[in-house]
Parts: sequence; structure tokens; C-alpha cells
Amino acid sequence: MIGKGIGGVEIGGRDDVTVTIYGIKNCDTMKKARQWLDAKGVSYEFHDYKATGIDRAHLDRWVGELGWETVLNRAGTTFRKLDDAEKQDLDAEKAIGLMQAQPSMIKRPILDLGDGRLLAGFKPEAYEAALP
Repeated sequence: MIGKGIGGVEIGGRDDVTVTIYGIKNCDTMKKARQWLDAKGVSYEFHDYKATGIDRAHLDRWVGELGWETVLNRAGTTFRKLDDAEKQDLDAEKAIGLMQAQPSMIKRPILDLGDGRLLAGFKPEAYEAALP
């Protein structure tokens, strides 16, 4: 799905870069992030990882660049409902397994700027700085 932004945005002087926002369609934070992108005219692709899943390669990259502590949404209902045993001894490998099994545990949104940079969560000031 392509965002409703008009004209797109050049990132780092390149206009062939594709911005992708990863998340869940009905998440309030996702809605805010997508509204922000639309209002700024940023073209993007939306990947709903609850509907279509997420592959191990993406999770490995996100955890490698952002850290599993950032990518794993421990504040969410899905994580909080886990048995205590599943929450103990967390490390990158265990966190990736949990997120792959239940994508709702992934921080929302993950914004891939298409040029190697990633943002986790939605903070308007971080988006503003990353998307000139």
C-alpha cells in the first residue's frame, strides 16, 4: 500500500529511495505516524506485519541496528500476557523468536528510511529531523 503523500520526498539527495513504515493498521500510534507522513507529503509503503507477517531477516536487522530492547514492545498487552517463564532471560535471540511468533510484540512503527536508517516508535521531532 502506498501512502497518500503527494510528491514524495528526497532523502539524502536521492529521489529513488523508498520509505517503508512497518506496523499494525489499527494501532493509534501507527495512525499518528501515517497522518504525519501524509501531511508532510512523504510517499511511503505500509507493511502491516500483523496481517502479512515479518521475516527473520528484517527482525535481525532491526535488532542489530536498534537493539532488541528497543524493538521488543514490552509495554504492550501481548508481551504482558506472556507467562513469566517466557519473559525471563530475554536476549536478542529469544526476543526475535517472540516477535516472529507474535508480531504484535514489535514496537510500532518501525520506519525504514530506505537509506540504511531506521526509526522506532513515533516522535514528530525525530521524523522531522530524519525527513527534511
